[in-house]
Amino acid sequence: MTPPAARSPSAASFSLSSTLPKSPPPPAADIISARTLGTLHLVNLFRTTLLAASTLATAALPAQTVDTIYFHGTILTGAHLHKDDPSATPPTVTALAIASGKIIATGTDVEILKLKTPQTKLIDLQNAFAMPGFNDAHTHIANAGQQKLSADLIGTTSLADMQARIKAYAATTKPGTWLRGGGWDHTLWASKTLPTRADLDAVTAGHPAVFYRVDGHIVIANTAALAAASIIPSTPDPEGGKIDRDGEGTPTGIVREIPAITLIERKIPPLDNDTRRRALQLSIADALAHGVTSVQDFSEWDDFLVLEELEHAGKLKLRVSEWLDFNLPLPVLQQRRASHPADDPLLHIGMLKAFMDGSLGSRTAALEEPYADEPGNSGIPRYDEDKLNLMATERAAAGFQLGFHAIGDRANEIALNAFSAAEQTAVPANHPTPPNHPDAAVVQADSRDYTVADLRLRIEHAQVLRPEDFDRFARLGIIASMQPSHLLTDMAWATARLGPERAKSAYAWHSFLDHGVTLAFGTDYPVESINPFRGLYAATTRQNEAGTQTFQPQEKISIQEALYAYTQASAYAEFRDHQLGRLEPGYLADFVVLDHDPTTASPHQILYTRVIQTIVNGENVYTAPSAGSGSAH
Repeated sequence: MTPPAARSPSAASFSLSSTLPKSPPPPAADIISARTLGTLHLVNLFRTTLLAASTLATAALPAQTVDTIYFHGTILTGAHLHKDDPSATPPTVTALAIASGKIIATGTDVEILKLKTPQTKLIDLQNAFAMPGFNDAHTHIANAGQQKLSADLIGTTSLADMQARIKAYAATTKPGTWLRGGGWDHTLWASKTLPTRADLDAVTAGHPAVFYRVDGHIVIANTAALAAASIIPSTPDPEGGKIDRDGEGTPTGIVREIPAITLIERKIPPLDNDTRRRALQLSIADALAHGVTSVQDFSEWDDFLVLEELEHAGKLKLRVSEWLDFNLPLPVLQQRRASHPADDPLLHIGMLKAFMDGSLGSRTAALEEPYADEPGNSGIPRYDEDKLNLMATERAAAGFQLGFHAIGDRANEIALNAFSAAEQTAVPANHPTPPNHPDAAVVQADSRDYTVADLRLRIEHAQVLRPEDFDRFARLGIIASMQPSHLLTDMAWATARLGPERAKSAYAWHSFLDHGVTLAFGTDYPVESINPFRGLYAATTRQNEAGTQTFQPQEKISIQEALYAYTQASAYAEFRDHQLGRLEPGYLADFVVLDHDPTTASPHQILYTRVIQTIVNGENVYTAPSAGSGSAH
């Protein structure tokens, strides 16, 4: 497949309601209403044989029963969202047929209903809009669920609000138990002031406690937690991390970046599998309720093992591509990759994740020049570049896909330099690994013909770039894996952090597409809600949710481009572009039914779009609670 890089023009907009004529539905007594989308019962009132139709788009129909037919809808197939799409499938159809979890045919109601058998379930969409399920290209589902089970500080409006929530949570826990949680964001408070250990000591009742800022790059720890971690005035800052101190050198409780945060984390008792399972199930339910059918995720290895258990028990209803820690020794990475089938369509090992820097909100993103609102601070780079280049080369040559977190322009340059080195010996991540050369420090590349785009190397976030680096992304074939909903929060302070000139090249979705760079969308859940409609709104308006502030409006993109980035391009970013992201014969039957058509909706309607039903592998895995009980006519 040609990498989905070039822009699809805004003029490609189309009217879903008039693209294809609607055919009259079968008699009301013979169908199920999907308007209410309650429990959908089997309808076996039709008896006919499979017939071919000249205009019907079909897979090679196997000798099997068509399980389900959805008809009388406005179904966005995903075809032609990208301007270079050669597919014969039309942009919209009114019906599709499913067998064994896959789309086997799409077309008009008349064409598809000819495929029914007595065993086929028929679902009348009653003109509702359906589209491919969203593929979130960047999540942390274990952290999200664990946050729901602990002190959930998302949306706290002040220090006092944060303290009240922590105090209430502490009252429910046994004495001496570690208190954990996260989601606080001091930039949303009137004071804009970071909390201190003393602020926590007042409400944690002697428990050791640590709470993560919403971006995960800062924690606030109380005195007991600092003592448990032996963090005292003389404790040095670890490389790539920082311990904040007051004027006398005493730690304030703010600890920045993983190398420093780990000093505390390693003292916290590990979670048991039951807690991990409950946390994952909460996050999975949240994703499905928002129309997300696939995620590309970075959680701990123990969480992946729990996901395997859920899959084996038939309880995993969300597709998960799980990332591994780039820093693990290569033999460990190879062993873990080999432990699970690579072709498993529900759960598989994906790329290797590494962090080049922190975040803008924490002022730990690595910048070429100091922060405009904090002179003298240019952020925290996380790697020695020579060591990074060697590690990247070794892992890419072993056939691993690489994805580097890089937010600041300095961090993006470091990542691009490492990828440039890695591509000299790398092989595509979905190709067999070439043999080791006995005298080489790294695996040697073979002579197979492939392009750099085949490697599908990724930069996660890519929020601030130098203008010249857009061409480097394109030339190196790097995917920009971005989270447009970040802008809804960040625009309140991003220009102050960066200054007006650097802000012009920040969150630059339009520029990436204009340079022919593949743009994949996600949320960084739980840093942002997993709700994809917030991302679609941000990408197409560049406005905050109230519509009162706009950030660099020249970088907004069309709704077609945003949908493509959230479905097909994100599938491409995980080597699943021939399985996911389209409703076309041969693709997996993952789709959502919505209360609005986002291609014709107003910005406000996009932001508040509601998911009515989510289908994964042809199975209804979520129905909106207010949809009613539903009944066959």
